[in-house]
Amino acid sequence: MVNIERLCKTYGESRVVDGVDLSVQRGECLGLLGPNGAGKTTTLRMLLGLTAPDAGVVQVLELPIPAQARAMRARIGVVPQMDNLDPDFSVIENLRGYASYFGISPRSIESRIEELLAFAALTNKRHARTETLSGGMKRRLSLARALVNDPELVVLDEPTTGLDPQARQLIWQRLRRLVGEGTTLILTTHYMEEAERLCNRVAIMDHGRILALAPPRELIAQCVEQNVIEVYGPGLDAWLTASESTDEARIERLGETAFCYVANERPIIEELCARHDIEFRHRRANLEDVFLKLTGRDLRD
Repeated sequence: MVNIERLCKTYGESRVVDGVDLSVQRGECLGLLGPNGAGKTTTLRMLLGLTAPDAGVVQVLELPIPAQARAMRARIGVVPQMDNLDPDFSVIENLRGYASYFGISPRSIESRIEELLAFAALTNKRHARTETLSGGMKRRLSLARALVNDPELVVLDEPTTGLDPQARQLIWQRLRRLVGEGTTLILTTHYMEEAERLCNRVAIMDHGRILALAPPRELIAQCVEQNVIEVYGPGLDAWLTASESTDEARIERLGETAFCYVANERPIIEELCARHDIEFRHRRANLEDVFLKLTGRDLRD
């Protein structure tokens, strides 16, 4: 479906994509994760034929990109990070207008639009102007619009950013349905739970390179300890000083919280329970722990 080899892109003296190798299989959902400035957006732009690579090979749907980007884009869908719906049009007019770019006849598109309205839970909003829609409705309309040409591949750039939990859950449900129907998805997201829930595989990227690529549960098992204990409270400094010599846990501090990564959590939990000056929360390791271990905890702008 997608094959990228030794992909490179440089702006000035900055190598923003540095030898990326990546493949996406038909019918899978691949998550492309990374902090700001990791090279995700530039990689996607080269995949879509919007930016020419300096070196490397990009093939999408067995078509060479950017040479045959126009033919490729007729067979894919794109959900951009920022909604770019036409504010002067209604919901149904946005779908009809977008369908016209693909040469779909008005008669053929009507039944497709009805399917898409139902898919996006917007049937009752068909005549509403987009400026009156909630953020979640606009996002669902952007997704429906990306599906008008019945694409083989859909690329989604942060599909649920800024949505409330209910709207996010509905988008997740629809994306899982697409994968179940055989559509291939590539998505970027800053929500690690989203990637863990939706993606068959995730690629973690930083400084223009792919640092890790595997199914989420495999990455968690390979990269971090099984248990995480988050410790905080007024006695944190004293507890950390007393724990400096321990080899039972890998401890990292971020602000007012210490993260203890351990295989066997019981001894540390028993110790923490005996103290009254700190609090703690025990949980299983997740994809966010992997992400932070590989890319660091420093803030990126």
